[in-house]
Amino acid sequence: MSRSEIDTVTAEFFGAFDNRGGRTADVGRVRRLVLPGGVIVKTGPEYTVYTVEGFIEPRLRLLTEGRLVEFSEWETSDRTDIVGDIASRVCTYRKSGILDGEPFDGGGTKTIQFVRAPQGWRIAALAWYDHA
Repeated sequence: MSRSEIDTVTAEFFGAFDNRGGRTADVGRVRRLVLPGGVIVKTGPEYTVYTVEGFIEPRLRLLTEGRLVEFSEWETSDRTDIVGDIASRVCTYRKSGILDGEPFDGGGTKTIQFVRAPQGWRIAALAWYDHA
């Protein structure tokens, strides 16, 4: 059961940014999926450490003000280890969309740390690296 619940939380996280076909991205759902004190880190040349709110705000603008349209990202593979009430997932992903009128696609690797909270599995920390 834990594995399917973690799969669901992961899919919901990736799906929060989907604005294909005119749908509105539901970036606010990240507040439910990530613990309030959770840490989100972008690695690489643009290294940034985010709070949950600090992560949501710029993505909400980007996905709802017309700069990034037809966007989605999805897992392509994962390895998930579960020990009691903690879990670790390393996954690769792909993404595509139209940014400032220019089509793009790319991908990367994410590592996600989960804990089983009273309300179910939640993300405690997430880090990602976009491949060049």
